[in-house]
Amino acid sequence: MERSESEEIKRIDAITKEISPTFCFAKWYHANIYFQTGETHSCYHPAPHKIDVETLKDNPSAIHNTLQKREERAAMLRGEQPKGCQYCWNIENMGPDYISDRKQRNQTIFFKHRLKAVKDGGADFNVNPEYLEVSFGNECNFRCGYCHPKASSRYYQEIKQHGPYTDVKNHRCDIDWFKIFEEENNPYLDAFWRWWPELSKELHILRITGGEPTIQQSTYRLFDMLDADPKPELELNVNSNLGGKPRQLEKFTNRVNDLLVNNKIKRFKLFTSIDTWGSRAEYIRDGLDIEVFERNLDYWMRNTTAPMTLMITFNIFSVTTFRSLLEKILEWRSKYNDVETYRWQRLGFDTPYLKEPLQYDINILPKHYISYMRDHLQFIKENTDDNRKDAFSTIEYEKFRRVVDYMDTTEYPLEKVIQGRKDFYNFFTEQDRRRGNNFQAVFPEMSDFIKTCKELA
Repeated sequence: MERSESEEIKRIDAITKEISPTFCFAKWYHANIYFQTGETHSCYHPAPHKIDVETLKDNPSAIHNTLQKREERAAMLRGEQPKGCQYCWNIENMGPDYISDRKQRNQTIFFKHRLKAVKDGGADFNVNPEYLEVSFGNECNFRCGYCHPKASSRYYQEIKQHGPYTDVKNHRCDIDWFKIFEEENNPYLDAFWRWWPELSKELHILRITGGEPTIQQSTYRLFDMLDADPKPELELNVNSNLGGKPRQLEKFTNRVNDLLVNNKIKRFKLFTSIDTWGSRAEYIRDGLDIEVFERNLDYWMRNTTAPMTLMITFNIFSVTTFRSLLEKILEWRSKYNDVETYRWQRLGFDTPYLKEPLQYDINILPKHYISYMRDHLQFIKENTDDNRKDAFSTIEYEKFRRVVDYMDTTEYPLEKVIQGRKDFYNFFTEQDRRRGNNFQAVFPEMSDFIKTCKELA
């Protein structure tokens, strides 16, 4: 009998404990690289760190195999918990039944030859990752509030015009401490193109994130390279905010379809971000037009056979109205899953909770807001059926359950709660002034919370 995903995660977890109880394959075989700032980490939970540009001259793989990652690998082999990975330690500290991203990644990356490579090579050998996520630049047509000028050219221009958010402790968005490298003159990106012939031999998944990849020239340079030198074992993933013009999406879709039809890549997945629905979603992700988003989603789903995943960054503004997005997901699943054609779920979603900046953190809300979360969880439970593609899956239920339980059980120190609420009022009051918005009008159900924050500020 075939094991469920959760059963397989537990099986692999027992195997990887042979190395250490804190071992994570991602520290070796995953890499996220931000070429516009020359930074990297091995998943999106730890903060990115700077790549030493001098090390790239003789070893382009050092854009992944940095000194800091080697030190963190060594700590994991000793059974220690690197502090940058606190997101997973928080989940695991709630009990053995909770599935952290570390455990899930270990299950997806696990092969016996990789386990042996780590056992033999330890912390210091140069690894060609099996999963690589890259940001070619910060060019973007959105300026999502919890994003950063590093990843959004529109956000960068806002800070350049108005200055940083000086009345908050968290997420000031200063831009005077880093340099943005353009795509045309970037030593980190040059190292990537030099590394590509070797890297692509073992690479299983390449994911392009942003900025907004559909408007960046390096995305199409990569498409050209795959045209000339196909990688039929490569899965290509791209993040898009689905906020572009129809002509741009059509161009992008045609290029992807050509790669797939001609077997130049193995498969393709599109990832997009949305955190609730309607005007509240537009408030969170400035630049989002909900009608344009749904039109582009529909175009993609009707004109490709490739799946799409919704990345739901669960934050303070998702708490009260998340069900509205859940209802849309069920609607889309019913519309776009062809029972006769697709064996898998074409429209997936994930619900990682946002841990920073603090003013977006769900745990600065009063505890009575947990009732909203329990209602959303109950809605998922009532519509969970692993045998139906127009329903939710057990693993989706479990992933959101951990968010609900984390909110329910987390008690921040009073000083942190007060600071978060002060920053909430000051940050969004200033953001509204700059962008012509009004969070009190968009979120009237949060009026008591907003009043409390104003009194503290």
